[in-house]
Amino acid sequence: MKKNVLIIGAGGVAHVTAHKAAMNNDVLGDICIASRTLSKCDEIIESVRKMKHLKDPSKKLYSRQLDAFDIQATAKLIRETGSEIVINLGNAFVNMSVLEACLQAGASYIDTAIHEDPDKVCENPPWYANYEWKRKDKCKEKGITAILGAGFDPGVVNAYCALAQKRYFDKIDTIDILDVNAGSHGRYFSTNFDPEINFREFVKVWAWIDRQWREYPTHSVKRVYDFPVVGECPIYLNGHDELHSLFKNIDANSIRFWMGFGDHYINVFTVLRTLGFLSHLPVKLTTGQEVVPLKVVKALLPDPKTLAPGYTGKTCIGNFVRGWKDGKKREILIYQVSDHHKCYEELGSQGISYTAGVPPVATAMLLASGIWDPKTMVNIEELDPEPFIAILDKIGLPTDVKEIKPGSGDSFDGTIGALEDELEKSTATVTVSAANPMIALAPKPAVRHKAKVKK
Repeated sequence: MKKNVLIIGAGGVAHVTAHKAAMNNDVLGDICIASRTLSKCDEIIESVRKMKHLKDPSKKLYSRQLDAFDIQATAKLIRETGSEIVINLGNAFVNMSVLEACLQAGASYIDTAIHEDPDKVCENPPWYANYEWKRKDKCKEKGITAILGAGFDPGVVNAYCALAQKRYFDKIDTIDILDVNAGSHGRYFSTNFDPEINFREFVKVWAWIDRQWREYPTHSVKRVYDFPVVGECPIYLNGHDELHSLFKNIDANSIRFWMGFGDHYINVFTVLRTLGFLSHLPVKLTTGQEVVPLKVVKALLPDPKTLAPGYTGKTCIGNFVRGWKDGKKREILIYQVSDHHKCYEELGSQGISYTAGVPPVATAMLLASGIWDPKTMVNIEELDPEPFIAILDKIGLPTDVKEIKPGSGDSFDGTIGALEDELEKSTATVTVSAANPMIALAPKPAVRHKAKVKK
């Protein structure tokens, strides 16, 4: 049994995690929120108290200032707070520092995204082997539990893969992870989480196809799929964290990740990238000052936390799995739908932060109770998925499973053809107006077909 949680980070995801942890503090114990900017931690605490989400008022909820790159300071804070579980929700650059601090202080470690080196983008796969997995032996030697990628994707979708393998299939052929945000925040352009991390992950597309890594140009392979609840949405083949552990831990011929993007997003992204604004490398101005273009773009875009009040619509994230059960072909969609407005009403959050912030709390609860405590480093799919999904059902992220008739209109085919054919199908057509940029966001008028009149 473990108790007391240290949450590192104070962004939109940390906001959700802090609320849900407070709502389950009878299991988790005291909660400390630590970040470089103390005022952001205190804003979260004020929100938790205002919404009366502290389930057991005898347990502490407090803040500390912390530079998470400072390993010794982080280890010291872990010891001082008596935190036996650390949930790392800082940006992906601090992962290895926080993990090392946990190893030194003897605390369990949870994160929601893969580590990144600020000077390198989309390194060669598998990404986990470049940093995290190199510390696995040390975790095992010290008996420290480190659970990697415990958000939604990565995280819940990894558990869906394990669930498919455990319960629904004897043999899996393909897994297509589908992530679409069918909501609207009303801004001209914004990312739903840290813009710097968001843009960095779209530099290259790595996919696990026919049991090997294959690289594709960004936004070059497009499909349109009719999702449950949210309807038809365009999605593009993308690289993503979870592929870089699933390829090893799940026996499937192909595992691909698809994310939804509208034509407007594709247009803005392409212009920014083509002009060099998404570069992570510094450039020198005529004044002699050096700036990183990507950090400038991040500073100019809205803070994802500010999107929540006016966000409408829903998200749908799930796994389309093909394979065989009892000698027969089988297809299922394991998925979750969240509503932006309902997330805001409950926690003051938008749906993307909600779906990423709830799973680490479920993970911490399983750790605290001893159900998940392998005393080594693992990715989510290496653990029993059923207790995880059961807790998520109770605390805000209920899962649905849809049986699909193989080869029917509800089926999803992620088979990738010749690149020149895929590029032709993925071309986006956009509407712009220099006089009124918001025209780009206006819904397109429905095409009305006149009925033919028989003569």
